[in-house]
Amino acid sequence: MPTTGPLAGLTVLALEQALAGPLCTRHLGDLGARVIKIERTGKGDLARSYDSAVHGQSSYFVWVNRGKESIALDLKQPASLEVLHRLIAKSDIVVQNLAPGAADRLGASPDQVLAQYPGKIYCSISGYGGGGPYEHRKAFDLLLQGESGVIATTGTGDNLAKIGISVGDIGAGVYGAMAILAAVIERQKTGLGQHVQSSLFDALSEWMGYPLYFTMYGDHPPARAGVRHATVVPYGAYTCGDGDQVLLAVQSDQHWTDFCTIVVEHPEWIDDPRFNTVPNRRINRAVLEPLIEEAFLPYTRAQITDRLEQADIPYGDLNTISQFADHPQLAGRNRWRDVNLPGGQMRAVLPPMTFDTFEPPMGPIPAVGQHTEAILTELGYTPAEIRRITAP
Repeated sequence: MPTTGPLAGLTVLALEQALAGPLCTRHLGDLGARVIKIERTGKGDLARSYDSAVHGQSSYFVWVNRGKESIALDLKQPASLEVLHRLIAKSDIVVQNLAPGAADRLGASPDQVLAQYPGKIYCSISGYGGGGPYEHRKAFDLLLQGESGVIATTGTGDNLAKIGISVGDIGAGVYGAMAILAAVIERQKTGLGQHVQSSLFDALSEWMGYPLYFTMYGDHPPARAGVRHATVVPYGAYTCGDGDQVLLAVQSDQHWTDFCTIVVEHPEWIDDPRFNTVPNRRINRAVLEPLIEEAFLPYTRAQITDRLEQADIPYGDLNTISQFADHPQLAGRNRWRDVNLPGGQMRAVLPPMTFDTFEPPMGPIPAVGQHTEAILTELGYTPAEIRRITAP
């Protein structure tokens, strides 16, 4: 159990599965909260079965469930339902991302919990949010990327592509944690809890702000640009003379001037009416981008990056995932920690929050129901009652 951090002393009950809910509660655990995770008896969280890449454990599961305590319950049984409600009474914060209507059937909806415990903070994470015609739709990240227009922004030309990570789940989990933190501060002022919500749809709606407003108030949607920017040119991956690619970003007038004079040695492009403003470079990208790669042809990637460095223009590598794992910035900032899990040990990256006063605990990955007996004992159950509750 964490003993340090800004949320130390708070207990989070996690009625969660898959990704959005578990990422939310893992962040709360990173901040020092105790997280008690309810799993199905037997197979546990469905994300445990997504793969077996990490010493027999799912890469999804180990990512978002470290440091939690796992209690395995069959919530179709009255005795396990009683345990659930004792855990609700004991907790400070309840987080659920179950299927629509599931929490209500368990007697654990936000209205039911807050009516009995007005000081609780209750967070619901869902696909489409509370209310509206899609409220009860089941939702997965791919579906929400499509519904929100994210897929319409991704790919090249007529070839659509989903984003390769579960951005909707990640956004909903992070915004859920943010809402909970705000509710904790509010409760310190008023003594009252509240129901907060986040959803995949709302997270992606927020992140679609630029292409949404560009389309609503511009003359057309931003073009799908692959590894380049839809509206800023040059911005993206460009091929050098040795066949390697470099990522670069020219965003300001000064960048454009320095790019033309120092990097490509075409100062006449600076005032060329086709290229002299960001909108003009976007309109004429089909002309400009081949010219850039033609100017890169005599030079290796290393030579181009030297010029970009000299011009103080942002650039980067187009890394593989394996290359990212060996990234010198991760090593140089000591961002890796060893984490125990059933069947071995793994390296895990520290969460993206750095504090002067403490380090996130980076606790072990639990086995299904690993803490069932200890938690039931803590709740006051006798050994005989524990055997009855946990019997197959």
